[in-house]
Amino acid sequence: MVAGLLFPGPAFAELKIDITRGKVEPMPVAITDFLGASPREKFIGSKLAAVLRKDLERSGLFRPIDPKAFIQTLEALQVQPRFGDWRQISAQALVSGRAKLQPDGRLRLEFRLWDVFAEQQMMGLAYYTMPGNWRRVAHIIADAIYKRITGEDGYFDTRVVFISETGPKKRRIKRLAIMDQDGYNHRFLSDGRDLVLTPRFSPTAQEITYLSYYRNRPRVYLLNIDSGRQEVLGDFPGMTFAPRFSPDGNKVIMSLAKDGNTDIHVMDLRTRRSRRLTTHPSIDTSPSFSPDNRRITFESDRGGRQQIYVMNGDGSNVRRISFGKGRYATPVWSPRGDLIAFTKLRKGRFFIGVMRPDGSGERLLTESFLVEGPTWAPNGRVLMFFRQTPADDRGRGGTTKLYSIDITGYNEREVVTPTDASDPAWSPLIP
Repeated sequence: MVAGLLFPGPAFAELKIDITRGKVEPMPVAITDFLGASPREKFIGSKLAAVLRKDLERSGLFRPIDPKAFIQTLEALQVQPRFGDWRQISAQALVSGRAKLQPDGRLRLEFRLWDVFAEQQMMGLAYYTMPGNWRRVAHIIADAIYKRITGEDGYFDTRVVFISETGPKKRRIKRLAIMDQDGYNHRFLSDGRDLVLTPRFSPTAQEITYLSYYRNRPRVYLLNIDSGRQEVLGDFPGMTFAPRFSPDGNKVIMSLAKDGNTDIHVMDLRTRRSRRLTTHPSIDTSPSFSPDNRRITFESDRGGRQQIYVMNGDGSNVRRISFGKGRYATPVWSPRGDLIAFTKLRKGRFFIGVMRPDGSGERLLTESFLVEGPTWAPNGRVLMFFRQTPADDRGRGGTTKLYSIDITGYNEREVVTPTDASDPAWSPLIP
Protein backbone atom coordinates (compact mmCIF):
# COMPACT_ATOMS: atom_id res chain seq x y z
CA MET A 1 0.00 0.00 0.00
CA VAL A 2 1.31 3.45 -0.95
CA ALA A 3 0.18 6.70 0.69
CA GLY A 4 0.69 10.25 -0.50
CA LEU A 5 -0.03 13.73 0.83
CA LEU A 6 -2.75 15.88 -0.71
CA PHE A 7 -1.94 19.51 0.08
CA PRO A 8 -2.25 19.35 3.87
CA GLY A 9 -4.02 22.15 5.66
CA PRO A 10 -2.29 24.52 8.10
CA ALA A 11 -0.91 22.94 11.23
CA PHE A 12 -2.68 25.52 13.38
CA ALA A 13 -6.23 24.31 12.69
CA GLU A 14 -8.21 24.62 15.93
CA LEU A 15 -10.76 21.82 15.48
CA LYS A 16 -9.93 19.38 18.29
CA ILE A 17 -11.47 16.96 20.77
CA ASP A 18 -9.92 16.87 24.24
CA ILE A 19 -10.24 13.21 25.18
CA THR A 20 -8.62 13.70 28.60
CA ARG A 21 -11.76 15.35 30.05
CA GLY A 22 -13.75 12.19 30.73
CA LYS A 23 -17.14 12.06 29.04
CA VAL A 24 -17.02 14.08 25.81
CA GLU A 25 -19.93 15.31 23.71
CA PRO A 26 -19.49 13.63 20.31
CA MET A 27 -18.39 15.95 17.50
CA PRO A 28 -20.88 16.17 14.58
CA VAL A 29 -19.05 15.10 11.43
CA ALA A 30 -20.31 14.82 7.87
CA ILE A 31 -18.78 11.91 5.94
CA THR A 32 -19.82 11.80 2.30
CA ASP A 33 -19.72 8.73 0.07
CA PHE A 34 -16.47 8.71 -1.87
CA LEU A 35 -17.11 9.87 -5.42
CA GLY A 36 -16.59 7.33 -8.22
CA ALA A 37 -17.12 7.39 -11.97
CA SER A 38 -17.84 3.70 -12.63
CA PRO A 39 -20.38 1.50 -10.83
CA ARG A 40 -17.54 -0.40 -9.12
CA GLU A 41 -15.88 2.81 -7.95
CA LYS A 42 -19.20 4.12 -6.63
CA PHE A 43 -19.83 0.82 -4.80
CA ILE A 44 -16.43 0.89 -3.12
CA GLY A 45 -16.79 4.60 -2.30
CA SER A 46 -20.15 4.04 -0.64
CA LYS A 47 -19.02 1.02 1.35
CA LEU A 48 -15.77 2.70 2.46
CA ALA A 49 -17.65 5.75 3.76
CA ALA A 50 -20.02 3.47 5.71
CA VAL A 51 -17.08 1.74 7.45
CA LEU A 52 -15.53 5.11 8.19
CA ARG A 53 -18.75 6.36 9.79
CA LYS A 54 -19.06 3.21 11.88
CA ASP A 55 -15.45 3.35 13.12
CA LEU A 56 -15.66 6.96 14.22
CA GLU A 57 -19.13 6.56 15.73
CA ARG A 58 -18.06 3.53 17.79
CA SER A 59 -15.27 5.57 19.37
CA GLY A 60 -17.94 7.64 21.10
CA LEU A 61 -16.12 10.83 20.11
CA PHE A 62 -17.84 11.49 16.78
CA ARG A 63 -21.49 11.69 15.67
CA PRO A 64 -21.77 11.05 11.94
CA ILE A 65 -24.59 13.09 10.40
CA ASP A 66 -27.20 11.24 8.34
CA PRO A 67 -26.25 11.67 4.64
CA LYS A 68 -29.90 12.39 3.87
CA ALA A 69 -29.37 15.78 5.53
CA PHE A 70 -26.54 16.80 3.17
CA ILE A 71 -27.25 19.84 1.01
CA GLN A 72 -24.21 20.06 -1.28
CA THR A 73 -23.85 17.33 -3.92
CA LEU A 74 -20.81 15.09 -4.16
CA GLU A 75 -19.90 16.48 -7.56
CA ALA A 76 -20.00 20.11 -6.38
CA LEU A 77 -18.04 19.21 -3.26
CA GLN A 78 -15.08 18.04 -5.35
CA VAL A 79 -14.53 21.64 -6.50
CA GLN A 80 -14.83 23.34 -3.08
CA PRO A 81 -17.05 22.83 -0.03
CA ARG A 82 -19.82 25.34 0.44
CA PHE A 83 -19.11 25.63 4.15
CA GLY A 84 -22.38 27.45 4.86
CA ASP A 85 -24.31 24.38 3.67
CA TRP A 86 -22.40 22.17 6.11
CA ARG A 87 -22.75 24.62 9.01
CA GLN A 88 -26.49 24.63 8.37
CA ILE A 89 -26.66 20.91 9.29
CA SER A 90 -24.39 21.50 12.35
CA ALA A 91 -21.33 19.71 10.93
CA GLN A 92 -18.07 20.75 12.60
CA ALA A 93 -15.89 18.52 10.44
CA LEU A 94 -16.36 17.33 6.88
CA VAL A 95 -14.79 14.30 5.16
CA SER A 96 -14.92 13.95 1.38
CA GLY A 97 -13.14 11.54 -0.94
CA ARG A 98 -12.82 9.85 -4.29
CA ALA A 99 -12.28 6.24 -5.46
CA LYS A 100 -10.61 5.71 -8.84
CA LEU A 101 -9.43 2.46 -10.45
CA GLN A 102 -6.03 2.81 -12.11
CA PRO A 103 -4.93 1.35 -15.49
CA ASP A 104 -2.56 -1.03 -13.64
CA GLY A 105 -5.47 -2.53 -11.66
CA ARG A 106 -4.76 -0.71 -8.43
CA LEU A 107 -7.29 1.45 -6.60
CA ARG A 108 -6.58 5.07 -5.71
CA LEU A 109 -8.45 6.28 -2.63
CA GLU A 110 -8.12 9.89 -1.55
CA PHE A 111 -9.77 11.84 1.21
CA ARG A 112 -9.80 15.33 2.63
CA LEU A 113 -10.69 16.46 6.14
CA TRP A 114 -12.15 19.96 6.43
CA ASP A 115 -12.70 22.27 9.40
CA VAL A 116 -16.16 23.63 8.60
CA PHE A 117 -16.06 26.71 10.84
CA ALA A 118 -12.48 27.72 9.99
CA GLU A 119 -13.26 26.96 6.31
CA GLN A 120 -9.93 25.26 5.73
CA GLN A 121 -8.53 21.84 4.91
CA MET A 122 -6.99 20.07 7.89
CA MET A 123 -5.44 17.17 6.00
CA GLY A 124 -5.56 15.24 2.75
CA LEU A 125 -4.10 11.85 1.85
CA ALA A 126 -4.20 9.43 -1.08
CA TYR A 127 -3.67 5.66 -0.94
CA TYR A 128 -2.88 3.19 -3.71
CA THR A 129 -3.92 -0.38 -2.96
CA MET A 130 -5.58 -3.41 -4.49
CA PRO A 131 -9.38 -3.08 -4.84
CA GLY A 132 -10.08 -5.88 -2.37
CA ASN A 133 -8.20 -3.99 0.34
CA TRP A 134 -10.61 -1.05 0.54
CA ARG A 135 -11.94 -2.00 4.00
CA ARG A 136 -8.50 -1.80 5.57
CA VAL A 137 -7.92 1.59 3.94
CA ALA A 138 -11.17 2.77 5.55
CA HIS A 139 -9.75 1.84 8.98
CA ILE A 140 -6.46 3.60 8.16
CA ILE A 141 -8.34 6.76 7.16
CA ALA A 142 -10.39 6.56 10.38
CA ASP A 143 -7.12 6.38 12.35
CA ALA A 144 -5.76 9.41 10.50
CA ILE A 145 -8.89 11.47 11.25
CA TYR A 146 -8.95 10.34 14.87
CA LYS A 147 -5.32 11.37 15.36
CA ARG A 148 -5.70 14.72 13.58
CA ILE A 149 -8.65 15.75 15.75
CA THR A 150 -7.73 14.16 19.12
CA GLY A 151 -3.94 14.38 18.91
CA GLU A 152 -3.59 10.69 19.82
CA ASP A 153 -3.14 7.54 17.73
CA GLY A 154 -6.23 5.68 16.61
CA TYR A 155 -6.94 1.96 16.97
CA PHE A 156 -9.15 1.05 14.01
CA ASP A 157 -6.55 -0.69 11.82
CA THR A 158 -6.21 -3.55 14.30
CA ARG A 159 -7.33 -7.13 14.84
CA VAL A 160 -8.65 -9.08 17.80
CA VAL A 161 -7.85 -12.71 18.57
CA PHE A 162 -10.20 -14.51 20.95
CA ILE A 163 -11.66 -17.84 22.01
CA SER A 164 -14.77 -18.79 20.05
CA GLU A 165 -17.16 -20.88 22.17
CA THR A 166 -19.88 -23.18 20.85
CA GLY A 167 -21.83 -26.19 22.12
CA PRO A 168 -23.50 -27.04 25.44
CA LYS A 169 -22.18 -25.34 28.57
CA LYS A 170 -20.77 -28.58 29.95
CA ARG A 171 -19.13 -29.60 26.65
CA ARG A 172 -17.90 -26.33 25.21
CA ILE A 173 -15.88 -26.41 22.00
CA LYS A 174 -13.26 -23.68 22.17
CA ARG A 175 -11.52 -22.56 18.99
CA LEU A 176 -8.99 -19.86 18.32
CA ALA A 177 -10.51 -17.11 16.15
CA ILE A 178 -9.44 -13.76 14.74
CA MET A 179 -11.28 -10.76 13.28
CA ASP A 180 -10.86 -7.07 12.54
CA GLN A 181 -11.64 -4.84 15.51
CA ASP A 182 -15.08 -4.07 14.03
CA GLY A 183 -16.01 -7.77 13.79
CA TYR A 184 -15.40 -8.25 10.04
CA ASN A 185 -13.05 -10.73 8.33
CA HIS A 186 -13.70 -13.35 11.00
CA ARG A 187 -11.91 -16.69 10.62
CA PHE A 188 -10.92 -19.64 12.78
CA LEU A 189 -7.29 -20.42 13.54
CA SER A 190 -7.88 -23.83 15.14
CA ASP A 191 -10.28 -26.69 14.41
CA GLY A 192 -11.69 -27.29 17.89
CA ARG A 193 -10.21 -30.76 18.42
CA ASP A 194 -7.91 -29.51 21.20
CA LEU A 195 -8.82 -27.05 23.95
CA VAL A 196 -7.21 -23.63 23.39
CA LEU A 197 -6.85 -20.82 25.94
CA THR A 198 -5.37 -17.35 26.51
CA PRO A 199 -4.20 -16.13 23.08
CA ARG A 200 -1.83 -13.13 23.12
CA PHE A 201 -0.38 -10.99 20.30
CA SER A 202 3.28 -10.32 19.62
CA PRO A 203 4.35 -6.66 19.28
CA THR A 204 4.53 -7.12 15.49
CA ALA A 205 0.84 -8.21 15.34
CA GLN A 206 1.93 -11.10 13.10
CA GLU A 207 2.27 -13.84 15.74
CA ILE A 208 0.24 -15.02 18.68
CA THR A 209 1.12 -17.25 21.58
CA TYR A 210 -1.50 -19.45 23.22
CA LEU A 211 -2.00 -22.47 25.44
CA SER A 212 -3.46 -25.68 24.01
CA TYR A 213 -4.09 -29.05 25.61
CA TYR A 214 -2.55 -31.59 23.26
CA ARG A 215 -3.44 -35.12 24.41
CA ASN A 216 -4.40 -33.61 27.76
CA ARG A 217 -0.96 -32.02 28.18
CA PRO A 218 -0.66 -28.22 28.28
CA ARG A 219 1.53 -27.02 25.44
CA VAL A 220 2.44 -23.47 24.46
CA TYR A 221 2.45 -22.54 20.76
CA LEU A 222 3.64 -19.68 18.60
CA LEU A 223 1.45 -19.18 15.53
CA ASN A 224 2.13 -16.97 12.52
CA ILE A 225 -1.31 -15.61 11.65
CA ASP A 226 -0.80 -15.08 7.94
CA SER A 227 1.28 -18.11 7.02
CA GLY A 228 -0.34 -20.51 9.50
CA ARG A 229 3.11 -21.75 10.55
CA GLN A 230 2.95 -23.16 14.07
CA GLU A 231 5.82 -23.78 16.47
CA VAL A 232 5.84 -25.46 19.87
CA LEU A 233 7.38 -23.17 22.47
CA GLY A 234 7.39 -25.90 25.09
CA ASP A 235 5.48 -28.45 27.19
CA PHE A 236 4.71 -27.07 30.62
CA PRO A 237 2.69 -29.60 32.62
CA GLY A 238 1.94 -27.23 35.49
CA MET A 239 1.24 -24.02 33.58
CA THR A 240 -1.66 -21.94 34.82
CA PHE A 241 -1.58 -19.15 32.20
CA ALA A 242 -0.20 -19.01 28.67
CA PRO A 243 2.78 -16.71 28.19
CA ARG A 244 2.58 -13.07 27.20
CA PHE A 245 5.13 -11.38 24.94
CA SER A 246 7.45 -8.68 26.22
CA PRO A 247 7.01 -5.34 24.41
CA ASP A 248 10.30 -5.85 22.51
CA GLY A 249 9.12 -9.29 21.33
CA ASN A 250 12.29 -11.05 22.55
CA LYS A 251 10.82 -12.73 25.63
CA VAL A 252 7.67 -14.33 26.93
CA ILE A 253 6.60 -14.27 30.55
CA MET A 254 4.43 -16.93 32.18
CA SER A 255 3.45 -18.62 35.41
CA LEU A 256 4.64 -22.19 35.97
CA ALA A 257 3.72 -24.62 38.70
CA LYS A 258 6.70 -26.73 39.75
CA ASP A 259 6.98 -28.91 42.84
CA GLY A 260 3.65 -27.63 44.11
CA ASN A 261 4.57 -23.97 43.77
CA THR A 262 3.46 -21.44 41.12
CA ASP A 263 5.93 -18.69 40.22
CA ILE A 264 6.67 -16.24 37.43
CA HIS A 265 9.17 -17.33 34.78
CA VAL A 266 10.55 -15.50 31.76
CA MET A 267 11.83 -17.21 28.60
CA ASP A 268 14.24 -15.77 26.04
CA LEU A 269 12.80 -16.64 22.62
CA ARG A 270 16.21 -16.58 20.97
CA THR A 271 17.88 -19.08 23.30
CA ARG A 272 14.73 -20.82 24.66
CA ARG A 273 16.23 -20.51 28.13
CA SER A 274 13.90 -19.64 30.97
CA ARG A 275 14.58 -17.92 34.26
CA ARG A 276 12.53 -17.92 37.45
CA LEU A 277 11.66 -14.43 38.71
CA THR A 278 9.65 -15.12 41.88
CA THR A 279 10.30 -17.71 44.59
CA HIS A 280 7.41 -17.18 46.98
CA PRO A 281 5.45 -20.13 48.46
CA SER A 282 2.17 -18.45 47.42
CA ILE A 283 0.66 -18.43 43.92
CA ASP A 284 2.17 -15.79 41.61
CA THR A 285 0.51 -15.64 38.22
CA SER A 286 -0.91 -13.52 35.34
CA PRO A 287 2.24 -11.46 34.63
CA SER A 288 2.38 -8.49 32.24
CA PHE A 289 5.34 -6.30 31.24
CA SER A 290 5.33 -2.51 31.33
CA PRO A 291 5.78 -1.01 27.83
CA ASP A 292 9.43 -0.11 28.56
CA ASN A 293 10.24 -3.74 29.61
CA ARG A 294 11.55 -2.48 32.96
CA ARG A 295 8.71 -3.59 35.27
CA ILE A 296 6.23 -6.44 35.59
CA THR A 297 2.79 -6.52 37.16
CA PHE A 298 1.25 -9.77 38.39
CA GLU A 299 -1.31 -11.16 40.80
CA SER A 300 -0.46 -13.06 43.96
CA ASP A 301 -2.18 -14.35 47.10
CA ARG A 302 0.97 -13.89 49.18
CA GLY A 303 -0.91 -11.34 51.31
CA GLY A 304 -3.73 -13.77 52.09
CA ARG A 305 -5.96 -13.06 49.08
CA GLN A 306 -5.48 -12.17 45.42
CA GLN A 307 -3.89 -8.75 45.03
CA ILE A 308 -1.87 -6.92 42.39
CA TYR A 309 1.88 -6.50 42.69
CA VAL A 310 4.61 -4.76 40.69
CA MET A 311 8.29 -5.75 40.51
CA ASN A 312 11.36 -4.89 38.49
CA GLY A 313 12.04 -6.83 35.30
CA ASP A 314 14.63 -8.99 37.09
CA GLY A 315 12.21 -9.98 39.88
CA SER A 316 13.55 -7.55 42.49
CA ASN A 317 11.69 -4.90 44.51
CA VAL A 318 8.31 -6.65 44.73
CA ARG A 319 5.62 -4.35 46.10
CA ARG A 320 1.85 -4.58 46.46
CA ILE A 321 -0.20 -1.84 44.77
CA SER A 322 -3.87 -2.87 45.30
CA PHE A 323 -5.40 -2.18 48.72
CA GLY A 324 -9.14 -1.85 48.07
CA LYS A 325 -11.81 -4.21 49.31
CA GLY A 326 -12.19 -7.44 47.36
CA ARG A 327 -9.86 -9.65 45.31
CA TYR A 328 -7.84 -8.34 42.37
CA ALA A 329 -6.68 -10.38 39.37
CA THR A 330 -5.49 -10.40 35.72
CA PRO A 331 -3.49 -7.13 35.71
CA VAL A 332 -2.51 -5.85 32.25
CA TRP A 333 -0.20 -2.89 31.72
CA SER A 334 -1.43 -0.17 29.35
CA PRO A 335 0.57 0.42 26.13
CA ARG A 336 0.91 4.04 27.31
CA GLY A 337 2.42 2.91 30.61
CA ASP A 338 0.13 5.13 32.66
CA LEU A 339 -2.44 2.58 33.86
CA ILE A 340 -2.89 -1.07 34.80
CA ALA A 341 -6.24 -2.72 33.99
CA PHE A 342 -7.55 -5.47 36.27
CA THR A 343 -10.46 -7.69 37.22
CA LYS A 344 -11.93 -7.29 40.71
CA LEU A 345 -14.28 -9.61 42.62
CA ARG A 346 -16.25 -8.26 45.56
CA LYS A 347 -19.46 -9.51 47.16
CA GLY A 348 -20.15 -11.92 44.33
CA ARG A 349 -19.85 -9.24 41.62
CA PHE A 350 -17.09 -8.83 39.04
CA PHE A 351 -15.64 -5.49 37.98
CA ILE A 352 -13.23 -4.25 35.30
CA GLY A 353 -11.12 -1.35 36.53
CA VAL A 354 -7.92 0.62 36.10
CA MET A 355 -5.35 2.07 38.47
CA ARG A 356 -2.02 3.84 38.19
CA PRO A 357 1.15 1.71 38.46
CA ASP A 358 1.63 2.90 42.06
CA GLY A 359 -1.91 1.76 42.95
CA SER A 360 -3.44 5.23 43.15
CA GLY A 361 -6.44 6.49 41.20
CA GLU A 362 -8.43 3.25 41.14
CA ARG A 363 -11.53 3.51 38.92
CA LEU A 364 -14.10 0.76 38.35
CA LEU A 365 -15.41 0.99 34.79
CA THR A 366 -18.06 -1.74 34.54
CA GLU A 367 -19.56 -4.58 36.59
CA SER A 368 -21.67 -7.69 36.05
CA PHE A 369 -22.36 -11.25 37.11
CA LEU A 370 -19.00 -12.07 35.47
CA VAL A 371 -16.65 -9.78 33.55
CA GLU A 372 -13.05 -10.77 32.90
CA GLY A 373 -10.09 -10.65 30.54
CA PRO A 374 -9.32 -6.94 29.99
CA THR A 375 -7.14 -6.17 26.97
CA TRP A 376 -5.92 -2.77 25.76
CA ALA A 377 -6.39 -1.02 22.44
CA PRO A 378 -2.94 0.02 21.18
CA ASN A 379 -3.55 3.69 22.03
CA GLY A 380 -4.35 2.90 25.68
CA ARG A 381 -7.73 4.67 25.58
CA VAL A 382 -10.12 1.72 25.18
CA LEU A 383 -10.42 -1.68 26.85
CA MET A 384 -12.04 -4.85 25.56
CA PHE A 385 -13.25 -7.64 27.85
CA PHE A 386 -15.77 -10.47 27.96
CA ARG A 387 -19.03 -10.67 29.90
CA GLN A 388 -20.83 -13.87 30.82
CA THR A 389 -24.52 -13.97 31.70
CA PRO A 390 -25.74 -16.76 34.01
CA ALA A 391 -27.36 -19.95 32.76
CA ASP A 392 -30.24 -21.61 34.60
CA ASP A 393 -29.77 -24.50 37.04
CA ARG A 394 -29.80 -26.94 34.09
CA GLY A 395 -27.09 -25.08 32.22
CA ARG A 396 -29.50 -23.63 29.68
CA GLY A 397 -29.28 -20.07 28.43
CA GLY A 398 -26.46 -17.74 29.32
CA THR A 399 -24.07 -16.10 26.87
CA THR A 400 -20.43 -15.04 26.72
CA LYS A 401 -19.83 -11.91 24.65
CA LEU A 402 -17.12 -9.33 24.00
CA TYR A 403 -17.49 -5.68 24.96
CA SER A 404 -15.42 -2.52 24.71
CA ILE A 405 -15.39 0.50 27.01
CA ASP A 406 -13.54 3.80 27.23
CA ILE A 407 -11.14 4.17 30.17
CA THR A 408 -13.38 6.94 31.51
CA GLY A 409 -16.12 4.32 32.01
CA TYR A 410 -18.31 5.61 29.18
CA ASN A 411 -19.26 4.26 25.75
CA GLU A 412 -19.62 0.58 26.62
CA ARG A 413 -20.57 -1.42 23.51
CA GLU A 414 -20.89 -5.05 22.47
CA VAL A 415 -18.32 -6.28 19.94
CA VAL A 416 -20.42 -8.56 17.75
CA THR A 417 -19.03 -12.05 17.04
CA PRO A 418 -20.57 -14.99 15.14
CA THR A 419 -20.44 -17.21 18.24
CA ASP A 420 -20.01 -16.77 21.96
CA ALA A 421 -16.58 -15.33 22.63
CA SER A 422 -14.15 -14.96 25.53
CA ASP A 423 -10.60 -13.97 26.42
CA PRO A 424 -9.93 -11.31 23.75
CA ALA A 425 -6.49 -9.94 22.91
CA TRP A 426 -6.20 -6.67 20.98
CA SER A 427 -3.40 -6.39 18.44
CA PRO A 428 -1.04 -3.44 17.96
CA LEU A 429 -1.67 -1.33 14.86
CA ILE A 430 -1.13 -3.56 11.82
CA PRO A 431 2.23 -2.81 10.14
